[in-house]
Amino acid sequence: MQKNTKFFQFIKSLKFRLILLILVIAILPSLILCIGVLNSYEARAVSIRESEILSQAKILANQIATSEYMDKGSSEANIIQAQISLLTTIYDGRVIIVDDNFKVYHDTYNLDDNKTIIAEEVIRSFQGQEVTNYDEENHYIEMTIPIIDPDDTSSTVQGVMLISVSTDNIVLNHGYLSQVATIILVIVVVATVFFGILVILYFMKPFGKLSDGIAAIKEGYGDDALQVNDYTETALICKRFNEVIGRMKITDESRQEFVSNVSHELKTPLTSMKVLADSINSMPDAPKELYQEFMEDITSEIERETKIINDLLSLVKMDKSAADLNVTSVNINELLEQILKRLQPIADKQQVELVLESFRPVTAEVDEVKLTLAITNLVENAIKYNRADGEGWVHVSLNADHQYMYLKVEDSGIGIPEESLDQIYERFYRVDKSHSREIGGTGLGLAITRNCILMHRGAIKVHSVLGEGTTFDVRIPLNYIA
Repeated sequence: MQKNTKFFQFIKSLKFRLILLILVIAILPSLILCIGVLNSYEARAVSIRESEILSQAKILANQIATSEYMDKGSSEANIIQAQISLLTTIYDGRVIIVDDNFKVYHDTYNLDDNKTIIAEEVIRSFQGQEVTNYDEENHYIEMTIPIIDPDDTSSTVQGVMLISVSTDNIVLNHGYLSQVATIILVIVVVATVFFGILVILYFMKPFGKLSDGIAAIKEGYGDDALQVNDYTETALICKRFNEVIGRMKITDESRQEFVSNVSHELKTPLTSMKVLADSINSMPDAPKELYQEFMEDITSEIERETKIINDLLSLVKMDKSAADLNVTSVNINELLEQILKRLQPIADKQQVELVLESFRPVTAEVDEVKLTLAITNLVENAIKYNRADGEGWVHVSLNADHQYMYLKVEDSGIGIPEESLDQIYERFYRVDKSHSREIGGTGLGLAITRNCILMHRGAIKVHSVLGEGTTFDVRIPLNYIA
């Protein structure tokens, strides 16, 4: 089973695919080249042989036409006969002379003497054509040449010379070349694969370093950063990997800090309740009013603990995927009116003027519950962290274009220091811890708000001047982007 697994892993590996690529690059062009060369050799050799025979045959046909070779007992017949025999010997062929009656006048093989030959090629030659055929299956060249006196203006065909020449020597040479080409091809493939594998192993070394480096970091024995800069690609991979490791470290540190903060925040109310309870137990004769005061304090601490737990649960839900959003089409104008109506008593208690300004009707695809929580946090913070002289105000405005809705929450509150603006969305972060504790803040509201807006594929920005006020700008798509 392990062998099969290793085999399949090797088949899927980059090394195997590179080896296959080298094989294809080595074999395919070589094979095409060999086939092309061998085919062109045979065609070229046959063409040259045909040209040679044709030129010699024409000379011989002219000599026959201008002599009295066809006349029995001619003195030139022996000379022509000798030249025909020489032609057959040189080219290992057969020559047949056909007279104008389609009878064989002479056959170098003495097989068809005085026989009548009526073949298509012979008839075409009697019409003045030169016909050449190559029989690839039986390996011979056959041509018919008209015998015409070049000085005869009428171009009368006196006869036909039929020549058959064997191409066995060309076939033998072709076979020999095929063997040589096969041997060369095998040598080229073996050499290419051998040196290709060496090259692949050399160039794959940096990837092995990457794997070893990642394994070392995983086991805790390597450096914090991965450095394999042999190639641009490996350097880029290392850069991206180190960025991921850096983000993981930040996330881990944030998680540890979050756990520490949660422990501290949950422990503080419990500690206060324990101190109050111990104080009551240590004073059995304490007046009833003191008991009531201590019990009210304990109730406040319980409420504070409950609020922290509820905010933590909301934050955990916000951390889940956006698939948990219950997106519906919501009238944002009405939603803001409802939120501000619920918060009006808090504003009246703080003596803060609460104003809503809507520039146009706005309907958007949002999760009404989560968006309500986010907007409530923004407006409630604007009310609670406002001026205490009775002249504070909170201005909420709503606008939209064809793509986004824009929500602005402005206040005349205490403001946020510039150095704290980048940290206000962190969990349990407080700009003024003492003031936050006085008004019951948990440090989770803005973290919840930001997560909710991001889940809606929106954005939130803050601008603040210490002692003058704060403005939160929220942008959310009208149509939800999955």
